[in-house]
Amino acid sequence: MAAGSDVDWVNRFADEVIAEAERRAPGKPIVCASGLSPSGPIHLGNLREVMTPHLVADEIRRRGHDVVHIISWDDFDRYRKVPKGIAGIDPEDPAWQAHIGKPLTRVPAPPGSEHSSWAAHFKAAMIESLAELGVEYRGISQTEMYTSGAYRDQVLLAMRERGRIDAILDRYRTKDRDAAAPKKGPKQQGPKLDEADEAAAAEAAEGSGAADEDDGATAGGYYPFKPFCADCGKDFTTVVAYDDESTELTYTCVCGHTATVLLNEFTDGKLVWKVDWPMRWAYEGVVFEPSGVDHQSPGSSFVVGGQIVAEIFGGERPIGPMYAFVGISGQAKMSSSKGGVPTPGDALGIMEPALLRWLYARRRPNQSFKVAFDQEIQRLYDEWDALEKRIAAGTANEVDAAVHARSATTAAGPLPVTPRPVAYRMLASVADITTGDETQMLRILHDLDPESPVRSLAEVRPRLDRAATWVATQVPAEQRTRLRDEPDLDLIKSLDDTQRESLRLLVAGLDEHWSLEGLTTLVYGVPKVLAGLPPDTKPTPELKVAQRTFFALLYHLLVGRDTGPRLPTLLLAAGADRVRRLLSA
Repeated sequence: MAAGSDVDWVNRFADEVIAEAERRAPGKPIVCASGLSPSGPIHLGNLREVMTPHLVADEIRRRGHDVVHIISWDDFDRYRKVPKGIAGIDPEDPAWQAHIGKPLTRVPAPPGSEHSSWAAHFKAAMIESLAELGVEYRGISQTEMYTSGAYRDQVLLAMRERGRIDAILDRYRTKDRDAAAPKKGPKQQGPKLDEADEAAAAEAAEGSGAADEDDGATAGGYYPFKPFCADCGKDFTTVVAYDDESTELTYTCVCGHTATVLLNEFTDGKLVWKVDWPMRWAYEGVVFEPSGVDHQSPGSSFVVGGQIVAEIFGGERPIGPMYAFVGISGQAKMSSSKGGVPTPGDALGIMEPALLRWLYARRRPNQSFKVAFDQEIQRLYDEWDALEKRIAAGTANEVDAAVHARSATTAAGPLPVTPRPVAYRMLASVADITTGDETQMLRILHDLDPESPVRSLAEVRPRLDRAATWVATQVPAEQRTRLRDEPDLDLIKSLDDTQRESLRLLVAGLDEHWSLEGLTTLVYGVPKVLAGLPPDTKPTPELKVAQRTFFALLYHLLVGRDTGPRLPTLLLAAGADRVRRLLSA
């Protein structure tokens, strides 16, 4: 793919970022950025904050440019509330509520965690997922940056210029109030979100921890720095005095503690969000950083930050596309306040990294989409497999080929693949029917194609493991497939002559048709033969009715209900001898 071609959104942004970086700082590494707050499970909506700049940075890297993708871990943010859905934690427990206001790195990890803090616990899961996804980045702990004094000059500058910052913020405070008024959410391109998803999107935005943070204004004046109390460790503090020359700062806390510190030495606090973010843009030289809907409304941190970074810190606001909501089909809506929020690790448990990357790569950032945890995942895998076949045949269009390349590979090389990509729905059925018995799974997969049999489960891994996990974690127990142990003699005795003949024809043809393709021909052909037609006759509406009736009979006799996995797969799973026993009286 030629550099500069505008075949997809990633390429277009890469063109813009390279040109902008050359204008701002020619010859220096190009900086793309993300920010993540480990205040709880880092969910699939947050992953868009990472994947958007990752894909752009990776394209820039492919073109031979020096680029770095930084991820700022906002682990010095305050613990805002006790989230729901965390194992072993009651959100109403006073012991956990007592930590509200502390930095995330000073809140204990959830019970049973091997990590040193709340922040470390939730960062670890995301770090593992990013490695699996092939995301190359440089992580920056905001706790380390602030407490080490790395930002000391920037903090002192912000405090000296607090009057100018206050004036900038005041231009937007009315807009902030207007933006907070109830109104319809921003129009999003892509699949229409249902009412529950829209509500979840609003809650996820609220749960970001930045959109509603105070901007430093107090009754006694404006101060953009927020210290943590030396006594209670929380940020329920108010700066009441500051001297520019000596940097002497006095604060009070709701706990009753009062202290005076020298800000040129004191490092136990941070700039308020609307000043902190633009400070980091200038400090890191960020050229590209996307942000969510909550950061791009009038008066929001992204908009105000553009003024602050230019007028106070001498930098420029990055190119910053807005990214839309990511929803979930088949599991809890993606709201961090709901609990049970699907994370990248959850998704990678049921799908391969390339497929998850593909979901983010194929939609423009301002298009909403859903990650499938229900039966839809089978259709998504069918789409992916069809795309791979077009790629192999050279018939894919340029956009699809580019998106596939971004999904299956990075600048560092290809992601792991399943050597033999058997259809996901087939693997899920096999895992379901066999309840994970590897000997039985191999037997069935071996028989799928006698001319090219699967000889080892390694050939169909890791996809097989993902499908098995999907069955185990996402398919309700009542929908799992369980073959009968004994024939339903009462049902068999009640059959009429036509039904008995249909079963006889099926049983008689098992040995000759024992493969996935052969059994497909057999089960669809029996109703045709009964109607006096050749097995290859194209089905009429009447034949389709007869086929559905025949299929329902087979399901009842094999699994005790009128639906189930595809019959050819079910027959292979049962084995010829068991099928004969269950279908004969």
